[in-house]
Amino acid sequence: MTKIKHVFFDLDHTLWDFETNSALAFQKIFQDHNVEIDLDAFLTVYKPLNFHYWKLYREEKVSKPELRYRRLKETFDSLNREVSDTLIDHLSEDYIENLPRFNHLMDGSIDILNYLQENYRLHIITNGFQEVQTRKMESTKILHYFDQVITSESVGVKKPNPKVFEHALAISHADRGESIMIGDSLEADIQGALNVGMKAILCDFENAIDSQGEDFILVNKLEEIKQYL
Repeated sequence: MTKIKHVFFDLDHTLWDFETNSALAFQKIFQDHNVEIDLDAFLTVYKPLNFHYWKLYREEKVSKPELRYRRLKETFDSLNREVSDTLIDHLSEDYIENLPRFNHLMDGSIDILNYLQENYRLHIITNGFQEVQTRKMESTKILHYFDQVITSESVGVKKPNPKVFEHALAISHADRGESIMIGDSLEADIQGALNVGMKAILCDFENAIDSQGEDFILVNKLEEIKQYL
C-alpha cells in the first residue's frame, strides 16, 4: 500500500449511515402523509426489496422511476396495505427530499477521514442519485474532505461498470496502481475496482463474510483501515 496516493470511497452504507437515515426519513414522511403503519414491519419488508431493486438498477434492468415506485409498491402489497399510486408517488418524492436531511454517519467515519486526508487525496464514487448525494455530504459536513465526487448518473453507467472507475481515475488525475477503492459492496465496489486494476478494501460491518479475500482487504470497522493505509 506504500504506492497509494488516491483513496476512493463509496458513500451509502460505507461512510453515510443509510439504514438509520432511511428509517428516520420514512418515519417523517409517514407522519406527514398520515400513513399509519408499523415502521419496523415496513422496514423488514422494504430493506431486502430495496436491495433487490438496486441490484437490478446497477444491471440496467430497471429505471430510476421504476426503482423508486416498485420498492414501495411491493412493500405495501406484501403488508396487505392498499396505497394508491398517487400516494406512492408522493411518498417516493418526499422520501428522496427528506433523506439527505438526516445526518448519521457510520461509526468512525470522521476519524478515518481526518486520518486519511493527511496523506491521501480522497474522492467519492457512488451509484446513489446525483440530486441527493452532495446534499447528504453537506448535511453531515464531510463534503470538504473530497476532491472529486463521481456519481454513476454523471457517467451514464453504474458501478461495477469499468467506465465509472475509468472516469473517476481520469478526472482525479489518478493512476490505477496508486488508487484504492473502499466500499461495502463486493460486487459494485470491490470487483468493479479490481477489474480496472485498482486495489480494494471491503467494509463488512455486518460480519457477513467468513474469510479474507485473495485480492482485497476485508475490514469490519472503518478504524481498521489504519492498519493498511
